[in-house]
Amino acid sequence: MLVVGDKINTSRKSIAAAVEAQDVDYISEVAKEQAEAGAHYIDVNAGTYLDKEVDYLCWLVETVQNAVNLPLCLDSPNPKALAEAIKHHQGEPMINSISLEKERYEALLPVVTGRPCRVVALCMAETSMPTTVDERVQVGAQLINELTNKGIPLEKIYVDPLVQPISVDTGMGKAVLGAIQNIMNDFPGVNTICGLSNISFGLPMRKAINRNFFALCMASGLSAAILDPTDQQLMATLLSTDMLLGRDEYCENFIEGYQSGQISEG
Repeated sequence: MLVVGDKINTSRKSIAAAVEAQDVDYISEVAKEQAEAGAHYIDVNAGTYLDKEVDYLCWLVETVQNAVNLPLCLDSPNPKALAEAIKHHQGEPMINSISLEKERYEALLPVVTGRPCRVVALCMAETSMPTTVDERVQVGAQLINELTNKGIPLEKIYVDPLVQPISVDTGMGKAVLGAIQNIMNDFPGVNTICGLSNISFGLPMRKAINRNFFALCMASGLSAAILDPTDQQLMATLLSTDMLLGRDEYCENFIEGYQSGQISEG
């Protein structure tokens, strides 16, 4: 399971304040905490600043990579911000995200094909958000076919089935699980990724819902997740589910996580 640490996002008040103040020490500390907790990529997002997003995202890329020896997930709906930020990145980044929305797709295609990177392919069509398993699979399949035809290796593609709140439609959880399973079966070698927190929006006990949804996603074949790696209970869900699915030989990763204090029952 590839873990993308999600804490450096200007939707968080403390991160926004640090970015505005260009507080290198604070951002560096948040990056280091996530790296030490087990993140493989660090997500950076400055999307709340429409006018300054390009400058802030580039600053975050340089600041975080000076602090930790990890690649970054460059996270923005703005193709211009991603095109500039990737110029500052050392190594192979993850680009989050391309979709079938025509303007976004055409603007980002040169970015994701211009240098080696991993690509988050969001199951968003031109006209509407998907609601069913079939709609998600159809969009995901089209994105996979188009991106591989442009030369992007299948294993570098991470399909995001677009998690939506079950408080709005109780079928949304099953739709995501079904989409993950079908996409992974139909395209051996591709990856799936999702952010967990949307599923519980508007409900109490959100962390408990997120943890259980995460385990179900993993059992359905999810290969990457955007999450808070410093959440010890959530990481315990990751390691215990991996173990129960037979992916942790001799339970070594789970035992090591417990002994090191990486995971906790709460």
